[in-house]
Amino acid sequence: MATPRTSGFGLWERLARLPGQLLGRNPFGGELLPGRVPILAPGSGRPALPFPHPWNYRDPLCILDSYFHGSESAEGAARHNRYLDFPGFPPVLVTRDPAVIRAICSDTGDQPGQFDRDPLPSAGIARATGKDTLLYSNGSVWRRQRKIAAPPFGKTTLFQPERFHEFEATFRQTIRKRLGVLRDHLASTGKPTAIVSLEPEIKVVMLELLTNNFFGTEIGYDELRSNYVPAIERMIDHIVRDTVTNTLGLPLKKLPALTRSIAQAKRDDATFEELTNLVLAGRKSGKGLWKQFKSDAPDSALRSNLRVFLAGALEATTSYATWTLAHLSRNLPAQEKVFTEIEHIDDYTPDRLDEAGYFCRVLDETLRLTPSLYFLPRQATVDTTVTISDGRTMQIPARTHVLLGVWHANRHDDHWGPAITGYPANEFAPERWEHLAASGRASKEMLHFGFGHGARVCPGKHLGQLEVALVVGAIVKMFRFKAVNATCEARAGVSTKPADGTLVELELRAPAN
Repeated sequence: MATPRTSGFGLWERLARLPGQLLGRNPFGGELLPGRVPILAPGSGRPALPFPHPWNYRDPLCILDSYFHGSESAEGAARHNRYLDFPGFPPVLVTRDPAVIRAICSDTGDQPGQFDRDPLPSAGIARATGKDTLLYSNGSVWRRQRKIAAPPFGKTTLFQPERFHEFEATFRQTIRKRLGVLRDHLASTGKPTAIVSLEPEIKVVMLELLTNNFFGTEIGYDELRSNYVPAIERMIDHIVRDTVTNTLGLPLKKLPALTRSIAQAKRDDATFEELTNLVLAGRKSGKGLWKQFKSDAPDSALRSNLRVFLAGALEATTSYATWTLAHLSRNLPAQEKVFTEIEHIDDYTPDRLDEAGYFCRVLDETLRLTPSLYFLPRQATVDTTVTISDGRTMQIPARTHVLLGVWHANRHDDHWGPAITGYPANEFAPERWEHLAASGRASKEMLHFGFGHGARVCPGKHLGQLEVALVVGAIVKMFRFKAVNATCEARAGVSTKPADGTLVELELRAPAN
């Protein structure tokens, strides 16, 4: 690195900014001037305080809502760009402007003057998995971690024909086996339908695909379901709570087991470590795709990233799959169109999936309307001027915490509504992508940011797309399913998921002739 990257906010910086903060001066500049969000707004009807605290941290979407409370009447850039300036702290910028989101994502990296990934919202994850990960680290550490851990997940590695066919076949076998158990259970009841929560089933399948198919371990399904999945679920819940409530930043290993929850978290951490050891054990023999980790780095350099990948199987990929199924369970015509398109597809190569155009639009629409990651955190390393495609600029002070509000950007009619896409932004409508194509808008122009964007794009993007396509495709081919509840709210923690656990009424499809 040419220059050091620091995230601190020193005493002199605090004192220098304090007068302007107390007087309410806007610390931003340029044509894209964001609007100020009051810290307290009694009587306004605002849904929450605009920052997490021990009483609201479990509803982060509501916290983000609070930034845009009353902003529909704002003029200019303040309609979609908002900031909070708490005296003595760096400013917080929240944007739901896709052009600004794209510009900041594109200007995130490890070069001097670029944005960092803000580590503050990931503090709990770092304490549970380690700081030397692709998710948490910045600068030269991030660059080194990407070189070590990301290549096996890349498109050129994952989709090499001879490797992909073997890999994809094991995926299909695993999914068919698990769905076969569900099918046999339904048949054994003698009833035409059964009420099932799909999320618990999908979590186990997603973890099994990663541990057994990708990394080559041989962990039994029952062990995954009864031991490892519950432990990681509780660890994720601990991570969310720890990020907000652990103000001293003490790692779990140093916390005394004075409460039942901390004692349980320590046991779950030990189970998580056990699973990590099982996955690492396949490295010596080159099982699964371990042979694609072209590095002589010691196991210790991979351990933290492995824990992130394993937790991600229960978070991002599960989120993506369950939301897709939740939307299809409430749009039965779309479900049947997907079935007709993939009914005779057995070889899920990237080319065959690309041919299933409507299915691809369903997946894109899922990531647009209900992205797993509802915001992308960034931090300005220096005073930075961001320029969007039409030439307008925003001047962002150094140390600013930036929340790129993907969830809110994708649901606003100004960006994705009828005038642009032909359909309301808050509706699930795969057909909007046909409308965009017909109107000449390229896919590179209309980004849903479902896997992020720019240098810090999710390294598991291609693996996640393959896993979700296989899981959703297999379920659609085997079952008809409709939602038990007419509507479904989102619950959010590390990622978003359907609040009802994807509760559906399953019915076996007649076997193909």
